[in-house]
Amino acid sequence: MKKIIVLLCFVVLSCSKSSPKPPTTPILMFPLKSSECTTGVSIDGTNTSEVELEWNASSRTDLYEIKITNLSTYVTQTLTTTATKQKVILDKGLAYSWFVTSKNDEVSETRSSEIWKFYNAGSETTYPPFAAEIIAPKSGQTVFKDINNDVTLEWLTEDVDNDIATYKVYFSETTPPTALLATNSVDNTSVSVSVTASTVYYWKVVTTDKEGNASDSGVYEFRVK
Repeated sequence: MKKIIVLLCFVVLSCSKSSPKPPTTPILMFPLKSSECTTGVSIDGTNTSEVELEWNASSRTDLYEIKITNLSTYVTQTLTTTATKQKVILDKGLAYSWFVTSKNDEVSETRSSEIWKFYNAGSETTYPPFAAEIIAPKSGQTVFKDINNDVTLEWLTEDVDNDIATYKVYFSETTPPTALLATNSVDNTSVSVSVTASTVYYWKVVTTDKEGNASDSGVYEFRVK
């Protein structure tokens, strides 16, 4: 009887043991989202500076992985640390995006922060808008046209100087798209377009600010079902 009780206690204790939980999501702090980072320390004799990235600590985290991408070359640096700060050498006057992933040694599941963009300050007094972020349709996605045989194209933009003037949307069945579909004002980040089933389309958004600076989203494609 005693052996049965001991066995039952062992089973109860084993079942009550909780599984390891994944880390929580880190929250980015600096450089600020859609900002010009002016705190970088210049590296003598080069066109680079050392910038310190900062984020809030996340719970149950053993390691942070930082990915920072040069938005001109699309080269990504990957760094790791157990701290909540990381210094990185960056070219001056260029745009970057970055995010942080928290990891726990006991689980494979991770958590990633938002993706923020910033310009590393150089000699520039004005900056182009960040390239438009395509929201829908995603590149490579297959979509259904609506009852009017239309598909809605959507995007988001960010700008350090907050002086975006227009969006030019290019759309065609060939790549790169050269047919101007629409010129939208700053408050209008979507446009509907007539499409045909079983067809692949290509599109991009060129964002221009009041100083004449422009950025290109790059070409995206989608198929209509």
